[in-house]
Amino acid sequence: MPRLDWLAHHMHHSDIFASWIHQQFHYEYADQPLPQWQREFADGQFDGTWQCLIALDEDRLLGGAALATADLAHRPDLGPWLACVFVTPQARGKGLAERLIEGICAQARERGVAKIYLHTRDQSDYYARRGWTVLERFQAWENDQWLMVRNL
Repeated sequence: MPRLDWLAHHMHHSDIFASWIHQQFHYEYADQPLPQWQREFADGQFDGTWQCLIALDEDRLLGGAALATADLAHRPDLGPWLACVFVTPQARGKGLAERLIEGICAQARERGVAKIYLHTRDQSDYYARRGWTVLERFQAWENDQWLMVRNL
């Protein structure tokens, strides 16, 4: 079973995970070059803005999820955020994303956070089955988006 640990303990994986996120959510990063995002993401492991929990098989990176202080520019009033959820295609279908999400929620709870937010364009049903509720729908990046919240 893959183990979970904080990316800050495995920074040699930071650039590759950031590149996966940059590619997966390319519409969000259209105006941010990959090297700039990689620096921001790496710095975020230590300043708390993008604290990432990763899944490892031995030292092979399988995915991750982040606890972000800000993740939606038009809603700076909300946070923290579940962000950057990604599992490699070969590791999908085994509950790994759910383990990562629950790890982020546990970290937020330990910090005394009462609510955590996320936005998604195509996974609202997945999150709803796991206790998230819709706050609003909105348009961004030329697509419908769902803003969701979960009480911790």
